[in-house]
Amino acid sequence: MRAEWCAPGRWWRGKPRARALLRLGLPCAWLLGVLFLALAADWLPLPSPTDMDFAAAGQGPGTAHLLGLDLDGRDIFARLAHGARVSLIVCSVAPLIGLVFGSALGLLAAYYGGVLRTAILALLDAMLAFPSLVFALGLTVVLGPSVHNVALALGVMSIPAFARIARANALPLIGREFVLAARTAGASDWQIMLREILPNMALSLLTYALTITSVMIVAEGSLSFLGVGVPPPTPSWGGMIADGRESLERVPHVSLIPAAAMFLTVLSLNLLGDGLRQRRSPGLA
Repeated sequence: MRAEWCAPGRWWRGKPRARALLRLGLPCAWLLGVLFLALAADWLPLPSPTDMDFAAAGQGPGTAHLLGLDLDGRDIFARLAHGARVSLIVCSVAPLIGLVFGSALGLLAAYYGGVLRTAILALLDAMLAFPSLVFALGLTVVLGPSVHNVALALGVMSIPAFARIARANALPLIGREFVLAARTAGASDWQIMLREILPNMALSLLTYALTITSVMIVAEGSLSFLGVGVPPPTPSWGGMIADGRESLERVPHVSLIPAAAMFLTVLSLNLLGDGLRQRRSPGLA
């Protein structure tokens, strides 16, 4: 074996297929599995996530129950599958709200000056100055605990970050030749923003949306853990973690299994986002 291949990390750098498998293949496989469970939970041969068997409460993983039962005797695997729907809704709706409204505000702040830009930047600074989780917690308490209200609160929380990303990407594009050519040809401001600037920064926004999706899953889990997320008996991963927090020494699987599912999902989203970011900017690899 050549000496240079013995250097730490040299073998890994020389295996692009192995790197691609870890960064894209395995995360995609896990996310597709979670998506399948969320969509097909009602048709799979799973017990109801609300059925209780108090005689076997806290039972560990086994042949009868693949991942065991929680402290109320409910099947953990069934609750994970149905709880994935909550994460799927939140991680889809919340980033979409931030993407649409944040991109619009950031684009307007970059293209126009004067009072409009000052007002938008002041609004964004005010929203960023307020603790995000506290803001989402207060909004959820005011609106009431439900899946849609949690998604709305987290979506509003993500608007300033999307607006910053959009403005930072739009500013260098405003002076580019194709924008000047469109303005010379008589295109309106809205046509320039929607047809010339927005498509050229769409990839950056979508890459960030994929990254923020993992943050939304953790935030939803945090709200459910605090008791202001999705109300019972609807299962959610954060609520499942909270259910077993007082019995970790006796039945650790009740909290550790949903925590592991959340961890692997967030890790997969981050790896997928990093892979897309490095494909867009190869120098970052």
